[in-house]
Amino acid sequence: MLGLFRVFHWGPITAICIIKWISLVTLYCNLRWYPPANSFGGLAFTVTFLVLSGLTLYHFLFAMYDGPGYLPLSWKPDGATDEELLQLQFCHICQGHKAPRSHHCRKCNRCVMKMDHHCPWINNCVGHFNHGHFTAFLGSAVLGCLLSCISLTCSLYYGLNRNWYEFYGTGNEPKVVFTVWSLIATLLGLGLSIGVVIAVGLLLFFQLRAIMRNQTGIEDWILEKAVYRHRHSDNKFVYPYNLGRLNNLRQVITWTCQPKGNGIVWEVIEGADQYSLTREQLLQKADKRDRSREYEVFKSYSGACFPITHGVSVCIRPPCTDEPRIQLIKGDRIIVTRWKKYWMYGDKVVQSKKARIRGWFPRHCTVETVFSQHYDSAQLDADHNSESSDTEEISTSAGETHQQYIHHRGKNTKTATSKNKRDNQLSTRTESRKKK
Repeated sequence: MLGLFRVFHWGPITAICIIKWISLVTLYCNLRWYPPANSFGGLAFTVTFLVLSGLTLYHFLFAMYDGPGYLPLSWKPDGATDEELLQLQFCHICQGHKAPRSHHCRKCNRCVMKMDHHCPWINNCVGHFNHGHFTAFLGSAVLGCLLSCISLTCSLYYGLNRNWYEFYGTGNEPKVVFTVWSLIATLLGLGLSIGVVIAVGLLLFFQLRAIMRNQTGIEDWILEKAVYRHRHSDNKFVYPYNLGRLNNLRQVITWTCQPKGNGIVWEVIEGADQYSLTREQLLQKADKRDRSREYEVFKSYSGACFPITHGVSVCIRPPCTDEPRIQLIKGDRIIVTRWKKYWMYGDKVVQSKKARIRGWFPRHCTVETVFSQHYDSAQLDADHNSESSDTEEISTSAGETHQQYIHHRGKNTKTATSKNKRDNQLSTRTESRKKK
């Protein structure tokens, strides 16, 4: 039932309104500027625009309702051995393993096959099964709005200069007459068309580049981290899914917009296997857990996107992401995994069976604890068997860290004491030699 009501969202409603507004205004002006009944060129122009407008709406609806393809809940590969399962990530929300190239979407609350990004305009993720329709939607929208820009610009030119052409023209110029409301509608339609050509055109460029690389936006970020992680190693990470531009293009762009493959098993280059990328992801997450630090909140935060009360710098420099902000109360503890100049991202440490709480918050609201211990952030919401067991585990970790600190401090004290003894002996010998 969710699919039927997916259109009732600000994104799809806004997109459909823009599509229909541009289409109706363009047809209204085109009948006056380049009437299809007067010439074959006018007929061809009008028919081409109508086809592109129809394809835009068609691919938009299919990209929204077909969906990217979701992994079943509690999924795991058929006939997989324990060794193979260890090479896959596990989703604690869906309670199943993640197939290669799959990622969990917080908005859809499901694991998505070959997830590229969550698009608010279609109120759905762009992934394996709707990537072709989404790309076709972008292409037809850009081409249609290019024709709309031509039609509306020429209509405005002849409409605003109508009096001049009546006195000095040849009489063969188009007769375009605007009322106040039609002029406003045309100007708005032209502005929307130019905006679509620029914004959607850029998105189309990045999508085509990603398809020709066979690399989604998420995988682009994973590859960037892999290159950085292996920068000092002789064994460089090789992306396993780049089969060449033409073969990559054929996997997504087809006449029916139906992709090749089932979204679980993928063609890989020679020397790679199905789990090459997932192994790298697991290693990156292990490094992320090693870098994590525990912070304690000493100043409350409401969770607002632009917290004016926390300073101008924090307010005007928010993280450029759609990830959530989390509310903080004095005394809360956060396991931080990402740092920016004015913001940090992490998981709130909870002591009960609650959903995982993670997101961004102002950096100056917290202070790093003295005995911070690295945590497995993925298990903050997975191993909540009881509140007492969680408290005991955290206390044990803090105690072990304290013992390590005391041991390290003791070693430093012993070293300093022995050094002082040597200095005293040396000074005594020097004084005795001077007396002699």
